Amino acid sequence: MEKKIALVTGGSRGLGKNMALKLAEKGFDVILTYFSKEEEAMHVVAQIEQAGQKAAALQLNAADVKSFDAFFDRLKEVLKNTFNTERFDFLINNGGIGGNALIENVSEEMFDELLNVHFKGVYFLTQKALPILNYGGGIINVSSGLARFSMPGSSAYASMKGAVEVFTRYLAAELGSRKIRANIIAPGAIETDFSGGRVRDNAEINKHISNITALGRVGLPDDIGGVVAFLCTEDARWINAQRIEISGGMNL
Repeated sequence: MEKKIALVTGGSRGLGKNMALKLAEKGFDVILTYFSKEEEAMHVVAQIEQAGQKAAALQLNAADVKSFDAFFDRLKEVLKNTFNTERFDFLINNGGIGGNALIENVSEEMFDELLNVHFKGVYFLTQKALPILNYGGGIINVSSGLARFSMPGSSAYASMKGAVEVFTRYLAAELGSRKIRANIIAPGAIETDFSGGRVRDNAEINKHISNITALGRVGLPDDIGGVVAFLCTEDARWINAQRIEISGGMNL
């Protein structure tokens, strides 16, 4: 049986790295993108290859829609040369940046950067991927617990995530005829270097999150990647248009 291929944006570190490794564990070949950390991305590629799967890494600026045509030209070359195919199966729109400011202090520049990375970039990268996404494949977008509950300082970031949640349902509705499923995961607060490592490195924030989480701790990358890998398996074939929060039960 031909191996299925997953494309993970922002796969060089944090949650994306964990997703890529968990997908490889489940037998998927993986293409990951990185923005600037090529060395880290190649390290993840090596780990995937050690697990017996094929892997490749491509540079991508997820905020620059005008660069996407060139990115897909490179992707098609890699699909042909490394994976001996012209199409792939799963698109995981994971790449992201943080941004924390009260509404009164959000600059237009910050707003536009969050918009471009988390919504406009996701929208048009997905659009441009559709012609080479296999029948019966899938799309997994990434939201945040912050789209359900409100923490001051996250209004712009969370608004973009809310937009992607709506977009995901529309993807499911429009792509059903191709048997392509679209779902969205919503991690809670996770210990990574995201947003300058706020959750990981600030003891006060870490304790506060643990206190408002039913399972009594902050999330780890290892809590997330396996759910994404599961959603790409045949076991998840009837899960479609769903928002799956992976937060340990935050703010219940």
